[in-house]
Amino acid sequence: MYPFPHPVPRASLPQRSRRRSLLAVLAVLGLGVSACGTDTSAGGSSTVVVNVGYQSKTINTVTAGTLLRDRGTFERKLNAIGKAKGIHYKVVWQDFPSGPPLTAQMIAGKVDIGSMGDYPVLVNGSKTAEFPDARSELVAVTGYNLRGSLNQVVVPKDSPAQKLSDLRGKVVSTSVGSAAHGMLVNALRKNGLSPDDVKLLNQEPAVGASALEGEQVAALSQFVPWPQLMVFRKQGRLLYDGGSNGVPTFHAVVSRKAYAENHPEVMRAFLESVRDTANYLNKNPLAAAERVAKVTGIEPEVVYLYNGPSGLVTFDPTIKPELVAALSKDLPFLKDLGSVKNLDLDKFVNDSYLRKIYGASYDAAGKSTTSPSRLSGQDPVCHEPVKDPRTASEVWFSGQNSTGVAATPTCLLRRIAARDGDVRAAYVPDAKHGTRMFASAATWVLDPAGPRTPGCCRSRWPPTRIPIWQTTPTPAGSATRRRLRPLPEPAALAGPAPRHHPLQS
Repeated sequence: MYPFPHPVPRASLPQRSRRRSLLAVLAVLGLGVSACGTDTSAGGSSTVVVNVGYQSKTINTVTAGTLLRDRGTFERKLNAIGKAKGIHYKVVWQDFPSGPPLTAQMIAGKVDIGSMGDYPVLVNGSKTAEFPDARSELVAVTGYNLRGSLNQVVVPKDSPAQKLSDLRGKVVSTSVGSAAHGMLVNALRKNGLSPDDVKLLNQEPAVGASALEGEQVAALSQFVPWPQLMVFRKQGRLLYDGGSNGVPTFHAVVSRKAYAENHPEVMRAFLESVRDTANYLNKNPLAAAERVAKVTGIEPEVVYLYNGPSGLVTFDPTIKPELVAALSKDLPFLKDLGSVKNLDLDKFVNDSYLRKIYGASYDAAGKSTTSPSRLSGQDPVCHEPVKDPRTASEVWFSGQNSTGVAATPTCLLRRIAARDGDVRAAYVPDAKHGTRMFASAATWVLDPAGPRTPGCCRSRWPPTRIPIWQTTPTPAGSATRRRLRPLPEPAALAGPAPRHHPLQS
């Protein structure tokens, strides 16, 4: 998902010669090239081929890739169009490990529509602009996080590091030029360090994850789903959340401009399918997470953390002004790396296809940043409605086909303690920002003077299944931790039980 670490050379050749040279290089590298668009068989029938590139392991692109392909929505729409027009549409799906090879295949004319992260999207726009028939446009969004919490830094579970400055002089694995790399550089500067204060090691996410597990690196800075996958597998501990930088991050859909103009019906069908898949995911988050998990091999508990209600990813195809503004802030970083030369965002971002689909409702939809999938329901333990996203919590018990909700993290603890059974996963919001996280990996604060949760929390105090921690947050967003002594029974407290505040380390 990271862009080319070095820019593609621009020889002083005519466009046609430059393209022929590039195709020859791609062929030598084994990145085969083939014609796209409309083919005609010997019988004379017309076939329109659409090549779709996606990243199955990047789970916040599932609405334009893994889940979309699995549900067959795009193919059904094209079949209906084909019957009406007497044309056969053939969809060729290509799974890529990251953005750069997808961009290379788009330049070669082998990918017509693709999805990738914000930094690779900018590289895609810059690189394809050098070849008129490969020039791409950003036509939709898959998923986003306005705070930037899709990029995080994790350290080995037993690492002594408690804040970013503890990484000074250490080796940090990242994908150079990716959003995770950009987040790390911004975080270092924000906390009084420079990128030169750490030793960056350019690695693919899977390679970096293995290096972290083997303690060959001091930290891993990566994008969704790798940080929380490491946390869930108990192979790492969260050190820094990219949300502390306050810079939006997202994944998007790009298409070859020439292909889209030649086949507007394909673009409409694809983007309608992206919207339909997002609607399905938002209405059926648990079923969607389990299906994505089965296809990708990523644990469903991790997929659900990101893609579930009030999750780290908001799925909405519309192109938000905040996301375009974030791209303009990302460009200087990529230019300094040499990955991007010139890119006119006004020409690159094209929401015209979405506008035709949404009609008059597009402007309102594009401005809205309210999550279409929020936790709700009635808390059976504290007998309160679950409606505040800043406190709404959730538990997935083993052997259950559905999850249970809790009005607050304290109520969640009581619900877990009251049930005789194993917890598959529990989710709570960060007390400061509402960022969703695994309850078992959270830093917990008991605030005796804080708001009370009436009508609950009178038995088995405190629950033993989830660790309770005392924490002192630092400006860097990290924390110094020590285990609390056993908490007093509620009878020793004046009034109802105090509220617990989970914090993200």
